[in-house]
Amino acid sequence: MNILIVVDNPRYWPLDIPGVSVVPAREYLTDPAWGADRSARVFNLCRSYRYQSLGYYVSLLAEARGHRPLPRTGTIEDLQSRNLVRLLAHGLDDLVQKSLAPIKSDRFELSIYFGRNVAKRYDPLCQQLFGLLQAPLLRAVFERHGEQWRLHAIKPIAASDIPPHHQDFVVQAASDYFSGRKPRLRKRPVPRHSLAILVDPDNPEPASNPKALRKFEKAAEALGLHAEFITRADFGRLGEFDALFIRDTTFVNHYTYRFSRQAAAEGLVVIDDPDSILKCNNKVYLAELLARHRLPAPRTLLVHKDNVDQVIPTLNLPCVLKQPDSSFSIGVAKAESEAELRAMVGELLEKSDLIVAQEWIPTEFDWRVGILDRRPLFVAKYHMVPGHWQIVLHGDQKHDYVEGATTAVSVGEAPEAVVSTALKAANLIGDGFYGVDIKQVGKRHVIIEINDNPNVDAGNEDGVLKDALYREVMGVFLRRIEEKKWGGR
Repeated sequence: MNILIVVDNPRYWPLDIPGVSVVPAREYLTDPAWGADRSARVFNLCRSYRYQSLGYYVSLLAEARGHRPLPRTGTIEDLQSRNLVRLLAHGLDDLVQKSLAPIKSDRFELSIYFGRNVAKRYDPLCQQLFGLLQAPLLRAVFERHGEQWRLHAIKPIAASDIPPHHQDFVVQAASDYFSGRKPRLRKRPVPRHSLAILVDPDNPEPASNPKALRKFEKAAEALGLHAEFITRADFGRLGEFDALFIRDTTFVNHYTYRFSRQAAAEGLVVIDDPDSILKCNNKVYLAELLARHRLPAPRTLLVHKDNVDQVIPTLNLPCVLKQPDSSFSIGVAKAESEAELRAMVGELLEKSDLIVAQEWIPTEFDWRVGILDRRPLFVAKYHMVPGHWQIVLHGDQKHDYVEGATTAVSVGEAPEAVVSTALKAANLIGDGFYGVDIKQVGKRHVIIEINDNPNVDAGNEDGVLKDALYREVMGVFLRRIEEKKWGGR
């Protein structure tokens, strides 16, 4: 196994760990040779894991490349949320009190180096926290309230912040970890038997229209599930349910992702699960994933500030530029000229260190294949808005938009290559609920996107299956809940 420690600048890396390669973050992201190394294991020790920073993309693309990074991108998101960190550590209260009882001050910082501390008496607590939030270097801050210690925050430690007298210990802890000595993860709690459906009444483009939501509720009740609609105000109630179905548009830096993360942490059955939200919401990740698995996609270039001149020679004009977390045609633009291209790229790179550029493939419609539990559920044609190149045309106001027509097609009548290609793509993400968009030009089929949280609107996607579509979705929830409760008995 080739162990890679990825840092911002190796010149400032203070540790000499035998048997590892220290790689600059930008080189890891942009040099195709690193993506081709299937045996690599990545340890991301960049100074910042800020959303869409170089450190963020190191973990994201490492996952796409099969490099099993530490920390994973889900962990990075966890570390941004104090409430979620507290939730994950909730079951450690007895261990916290026992470990910190001898301390006389009201504040204590615990350095966690690959699950260990220089003081061996803290190792049980370090191993538990590392098991819950697997990042190589962590610092947990505890505060005393009365007679009780409480976890205040957990944050990553930059390598440059390791005290010199700790560095030899960190080298040994890292070497031990690389040799296979790893802490175990805590098991999740067993859920109960009810379903929360998360909606936003003010969203002008929800994942399901009101009639479809009523059909989901009715289908759930027919299968013996108690379904209840909740909103963002019900975050503290998630523990009352044993499943969560998100029917609001999902984003990573968004309340829907926080709901998903907390629900998963509490052991609920979740659609969309947090990994699916994270992966499907980033076009950079999807581009790398499809390329790695050799699935058909438009000609694609990951654009950063140093390779803008390669866009036109690689893709020609016009071409399509995508903000990594774009959705519903927002954050997607078509550049017709070099001047437009440079202006659009400059604007998008202000928000993200990497963006996606793709060849423009004009079609009258996109295929959408809905996949649930690794099986095709529905197929639809999403037609372009008349006179426009996308399926949605947004105006200047929040509720000002036009959608192209939707035509439902039975799975058996759709081209076999479209369905099989979509299934292969969705299976790379997981076993959740996905909508795979495919363009077809003659015999050529290319994957445009893999979407979590696919639309299910009454009168559109359910045009073939009708009410059976809603029963199929609720049936998956019921089966997964029962498997969690009774192991499928």
